[in-house]
Amino acid sequence: MSILLRSVSKVFGSGSERMTIADGIDADFPTGLSVALLGRNGAGKSSLLKMIAGTVMPDRGRIERRGSVSWPVGFAGSFHGDLTGAENARFVARIYGIDTDGLVDFVDGFADLGRQLHSPFRTYSSGMRARLGFAISMGVPFDTYLVDEVTAVGDARFKERSETILNDRLQSAGAIVVSHSLQLLDRICDAGAVLENGRLTWHDDVKDAIAHHRENMGLT
Repeated sequence: MSILLRSVSKVFGSGSERMTIADGIDADFPTGLSVALLGRNGAGKSSLLKMIAGTVMPDRGRIERRGSVSWPVGFAGSFHGDLTGAENARFVARIYGIDTDGLVDFVDGFADLGRQLHSPFRTYSSGMRARLGFAISMGVPFDTYLVDEVTAVGDARFKERSETILNDRLQSAGAIVVSHSLQLLDRICDAGAVLENGRLTWHDDVKDAIAHHRENMGLT
């Protein structure tokens, strides 16, 4: 099982405002491998992650998902504003066929929302929304987790707990991880891929990917 990208192209904008996210990318992300997705700000890492998730469509090419793939972890954009956090968790549990009470209990214990878990989602701050999204994501088993800057949310204690549980999930699953923290990527990823000018360069060793990215950024 794996995620396959075949001749994937994506451009946003038009004319002088065109921004190439993917320029005929071919890549294979094996299931069970944790891959750091690196690139400068604006390179299109989050957009590529959304294409892999299926929430953004490529202009050309195809993406094959073999095995279960998460939505971008921590993403709360599809939660219903009038439902409580707990009700949104139950809704997700029903979609993925897992125990509803079990997911709510997990979210309650992890997200640190207290009574707000039973308040409408529209009343949440951005940080609370991110914590709810992360907790629900970690409560659903996937073959591959798509992770976008999720461990940047919350205080130091929550960040530490987030990395711990993500590491736990990665013992039996793979991931594609976007983060500005090169130290985090070095700790939790095996391999890496560097996105630059719409091209994706694969590295079997995450340390080589980080070195490539640092060179692109003029940090070496």
